[in-house]
Amino acid sequence: MLIKAIWNDFLELIFPTCCVVCSQVLVSNETWICTPCRFELPTFTDFQNKDTDLRKVFGTRVPNMEYALAYLKFSKRGKVQAILHHLKYNHSPELGEVLGRWFGQLLFEANFNTVFDLIIPVPLHPSKLKKRGYNQSEVFAKGLSQTLQLPYQNDVLIRTKATETQTKKNRLERLQNVANVFEVVQPQIVQNKHVLVVDDVVTTGATLEACLLALIEAGCAKVSIATIAKAG
Repeated sequence: MLIKAIWNDFLELIFPTCCVVCSQVLVSNETWICTPCRFELPTFTDFQNKDTDLRKVFGTRVPNMEYALAYLKFSKRGKVQAILHHLKYNHSPELGEVLGRWFGQLLFEANFNTVFDLIIPVPLHPSKLKKRGYNQSEVFAKGLSQTLQLPYQNDVLIRTKATETQTKKNRLERLQNVANVFEVVQPQIVQNKHVLVVDDVVTTGATLEACLLALIEAGCAKVSIATIAKAG
């Protein structure tokens, strides 16, 4: 163990780990994001409020929807964009778990560990999962699961079609793009449950809306969402 610790210290000296936001070298008790950047992250705080701006994105289109929770406020060229880019494109699944644990701790302190029955990530199509190597929503869900002490499953809700990127589409085009692409393959697991659906970032909410409607149709009693960030 001592030799391993010495070797790790040597590697850290030669190849220091840097903050994904500001690129400053991290100290021993920091993970992925340095302490100053972490405390400067623009976070949401009104978790108990059911009438958040994020909740309003969905209007009345999703029945039995309870909470719409977001951890960070997204802005172009801001700290949160740098974090999300690193998570999605720099093969950093551990960063997603860390963000999930941090957000999960805030939700735990607000007693959300007693609200939900199950956590389910928005699924990737197998072709995209193979290309990226991991689902960023799933690793975030893992972190949430750890600190909220709630089960999560990644094999209940699946994506049956590989869709085009949503980036340059308007809301209607996004809704059409994801219509009927999600399927609940184990409905008995979600029936009469309050399910928390997890995604990385929400803009128009089209993808999440399609997931929620599939779960409601499968028999969910209630649905809620949690995202790493809300855009705009």
